[in-house]
Parts: sequence; structure tokens; C-alpha cells
Amino acid sequence: MIRSLIRAAICCGCFAGFGLGLAQADVLLLGFATIPGDTADLSGLKGKQTDGTPHNRLGGLGSSITYAGKGDEYLLASDRGPKDGNSDFACRVHRMNITVRPDASPAVNLKLTATTLLSNEHGEQLVGSLDAVHPKHPEKSLRLDPEGVRVSRTGTFFLSDEYGPAISEFDVKGKRLRSLPVPERFLPTKPGKSVEAELPPHNLRGRQPNRGMEGLAISPDGRRLFGIMQSPLIQDGGLDKENLRVGTNCRMLEIEIGSRKTREFVYPLHEATNGVSEILAIGDDEFLVLERDSKFGKDAHFKKIFRMKLGKATDVSGVATLPVKGLPAGIQPVMKTPFLDLLESRFQIGGEECPEKFEGLAFGPDLPDGHHLLIVTADNDFVATAPFRVYAFAIDRADLPTFQPQKFDFKK
Repeated sequence: MIRSLIRAAICCGCFAGFGLGLAQADVLLLGFATIPGDTADLSGLKGKQTDGTPHNRLGGLGSSITYAGKGDEYLLASDRGPKDGNSDFACRVHRMNITVRPDASPAVNLKLTATTLLSNEHGEQLVGSLDAVHPKHPEKSLRLDPEGVRVSRTGTFFLSDEYGPAISEFDVKGKRLRSLPVPERFLPTKPGKSVEAELPPHNLRGRQPNRGMEGLAISPDGRRLFGIMQSPLIQDGGLDKENLRVGTNCRMLEIEIGSRKTREFVYPLHEATNGVSEILAIGDDEFLVLERDSKFGKDAHFKKIFRMKLGKATDVSGVATLPVKGLPAGIQPVMKTPFLDLLESRFQIGGEECPEKFEGLAFGPDLPDGHHLLIVTADNDFVATAPFRVYAFAIDRADLPTFQPQKFDFKK
């Protein structure tokens, strides 16, 4: 079916009103769908936040997405809210049906079905506010900035927190069950209530402010999690003397969920001004990684998905610091090859309407003809005039020969 649609699209110049493009042997943009930026979610919250944004604003959910394991249902997490953490946004996740039908018009349809508020182990509401930090005991903080979400084999879900950075497991009602260990080198020595308070000289190690664990993947068997940093750690040459981003060596953390054992690997950025937005497992040691610039509209020039393999990558858990660029002899980074350029002209994603923050990756159920379905989302940052966007790509099996679908133990 999809191959016949390709021929039709070439003849008429479009498919269901959306642009098509070929990146690999057979990677196709089937279409996209949007939800207006001023839409209300299903939280039932009333009133407005301290910044004037309605408490029930449906925004920021393009930050992370994962297949929920049944039907056409996906789980999405809103990030820390509007105004860069300067509001009392109640953290939440959403369930949404994303239906993709290549032979229909439109090809992609969205339906929000539930919104769940997030709480800690004691039932206290988690919020996106920078102020909700406990400087002396960060583990007691109520602030949360969800940037990655993955569903477990049993139906609970894991979130990566950019503030920590941290990885925590939640039940289906949004209550935190536990947090998994993240090595101290990833954590700031002095968590602060502002970006300036977390930069050098206040902190000489750990994640850069607002550049923490941006991506999260889960292995197909559900036994390992992989959290990847958006930018290099401070002690890994992430910043120069003016606190400008100059480093290119991002750390990726592997956690065995059962044993809690960890390993670390190096993912080299294409350029220091880029950042990693997401990581998605293809197989046991292969991933898709979304790397992008911080530009939007016609200024956007780098929005790419790479195929990444651990292979013989060195475990750098015992390496205290990494250089600004390059690696010492004996340290092997992950293998990284281009897979999909979202700004390829034939996709017609670039231009004045191009979003800045492509941040979510998820595989959905395979399409009727056997193509793999890749969902890409863009974060609208709670801007009322900017819609939430979902893009659906069809990927030929030959382009991902090692693909393994995620396993689930609950009834679909």
C-alpha cells in the first residue's frame, strides 16, 4: 500500500495534504497532526498559575512520548511548565490515542483520553517550579522536569528528570514508587533556585542547568534503562570560562533495573551548540538519537536523528573527566551514523513554521504492510499560539534490520 502511495504522491506532489520525503531506502513522512496551544487538558484543575497560565493548559507534552503497549495508546509527559520553571505548574502525564492510517485523509489523528497528576511517595504534588528544591536534601525536593518517559513491561512508567538528573518509576495513578541510582558525577553539588546559582563557580561538577537527562530509552526486554544527557557535564569540559557551551562529549547512563548496576558511555555531539533531545531503543544495543540545534523557523539548520550502536564503546564509569572535544587513546565512543534529517526539503518541515524543539521519539504498532511506525513530537513550550505537533514516519524493515519491539506482560 505505501509503495503505491509513493507513486501517487510523486505525481500529485502531496499525500493527504502533507509533504513526503525519502531519507533512507524507504523512510516516508505519512503526515502530521496538531492540537492548538491553548487547548485544555483533562486534569480538571481550575484557576491560573502564578504566571497567569491556566492550570489546565495542555502544553509541553511534546517533550516525551512512548507507546503505552496497547492499541493506539501513547503516554506523554509535559515538562516543567511555562516560563522556564518560574510557575507553580503541577507536573502531569497524558494518555493519547494516535491513530495512523496511511490510506486515509488525514493520515494522523489525535485524541486526548486522560491526564494524570504526579506525586511523590508520600502523595505530595510534584511541581515544575525551580523554587521547589531542598538545597541540603535534594531527594526531598518537590520539583520535577520530566523530559523522557518509557512504559515498563508491567505497565508502570519511568520518567527522567532534568532537574536531578534522576530516573524514577511511577504507578499508573501517577505516584512515584522509587528512584533509581544516578552516579554523583551527574549531580550538581549545590542545587539552586536559578540558572545562575547552578553554574560555575557555584558548581564545578554535574549537569549544566537546564541541560540534564533529556532522553530516556528502555531495552526491548524491559530490563535496562538508558538516560542520555542533553549536553556534556560541567567537569567534562561542558563550559568555558564565560560559561558558554563548548563541550561535545555527552554521557549516556545505562541502568540495570533489577541489579541497579550502571555503566556509562560517550555520545559525541556533532557540534557544541547542539543538544540531545531523545533516545529510543531499536534493539539490545542500538538506538535512535535525536540531536538538534536551538533554532526555529528559517533559522533552524540541524534537526537530525542518528542511528547509534554501543558496539565496543568504552565504559567510562571510572573516568572522572572527559576533554572538551575528542577522546584520549583507549576510550571509544558509541558508533553514530546519520539516519533521518527532519529538515530534508522533501518533508517540507523546515521553513517559517519549523518548530525549535523536536524532543519526542516513539515506535508505534507496525503499519498494516509491515513498515515500522516512528512517531516524532515537537514541544510547544506552553505557548498558546504554538500548536503541539505529531509527525508520523513509515520506516522500511530493511532500514532497521535489528529492530525488536518492546515486550509487555500486561493484557493489551
